[in-house]
Amino acid sequence: MLAAMIDLYYWPTPNGWKITIALEELGLPYAVKPVNIGRGEQFRPEFLAISPNNRMPAIVDDDPPGGGAPLAIFESGAILQYLADKTGRLVPRDVRARYEVLQWVAWQVAGLGPMAGQAHHFRQYAPEKLPYAIDRYTNEVNRLYGVLDRRLSDREFVAGEYSIADIAIYPWVVPWQAQGQQLSDFPHLERWFRTIEAREAVKRGLEVGKELRVPKMDDDAKKVLFGQTAKSVREQR
Repeated sequence: MLAAMIDLYYWPTPNGWKITIALEELGLPYAVKPVNIGRGEQFRPEFLAISPNNRMPAIVDDDPPGGGAPLAIFESGAILQYLADKTGRLVPRDVRARYEVLQWVAWQVAGLGPMAGQAHHFRQYAPEKLPYAIDRYTNEVNRLYGVLDRRLSDREFVAGEYSIADIAIYPWVVPWQAQGQQLSDFPHLERWFRTIEAREAVKRGLEVGKELRVPKMDDDAKKVLFGQTAKSVREQR
């Protein structure tokens, strides 16, 4: 009998790295299924059946808790919580400690990720350099770094022990230079960042799919990634 396997639908981006890092930390067997988001593979009907929001990462677990049919999950925050619950690791059982972790996962998903993503877009990819947009999102990322720095001023990790909160946040700090930030401005965050990046599982997670990365986004990829509407999904039916 083949060992149970998690299929990971993936492209090497901060949201993808969250899941490869978690899988490496937890030692769960997984198979990478590349989804080339610059070529529109996220709109294929078979992927939309797994991830209706046409975003990676997504997983399909052949051996979900309780048995039964394979379980598909999309959205990186939900996947992190699922993997932690499946293994009983990287998230506390105590309700207070558990929600200490989960609220910081939500902070990343709702705040740091979207704001850093907009900073990346307007600083690197927008066809026009719009000072208002660049300043707006660069400054908001700066504020969020400040929140994180203050949080880490009296603790080693974001929410008690090392957890999915750290795993969620770290990949979105990796491209700090592209966000217009300086880690040296945030000494507690920088100390935490260096601690996380030294973990062997984190190193392995960041290496997954490294060969898939391209040095510069071409015009076709920009059209796919930055021109999406409801029509993009409807055309794949």
